[in-house]
Amino acid sequence: MIGTDTTENIIYTGQGENHPGLNRKALFIPAKDIHWIRPDLELKNGESKNYKVRIRYRQALENATLFKEEDGIYILFENLMRGISPGQFAAWYEQDELIGSGVITS
Repeated sequence: MIGTDTTENIIYTGQGENHPGLNRKALFIPAKDIHWIRPDLELKNGESKNYKVRIRYRQALENATLFKEEDGIYILFENLMRGISPGQFAAWYEQDELIGSGVITS
């Protein structure tokens, strides 16, 4: 599944494991779903910072930039990420230390 439109009741699909629609460069976490393990490193609105991020347990850490806005955090990956889905968690690290996490909505 590539995506859904709950307003129009549509499911978007693509054939094959290598369909380009399965890859995305960014994701969004709403403000209410952000959890800072290190509150002293919490980004303020308008700030950005580079972290290592993973969206799956045991997945290799990937380079990404977090952008904090009033409505939440946008995470822009250095490389395309496969299969980002709403409901998954993204977790960001500084070296080996978990800094924060949140539930992906888009």
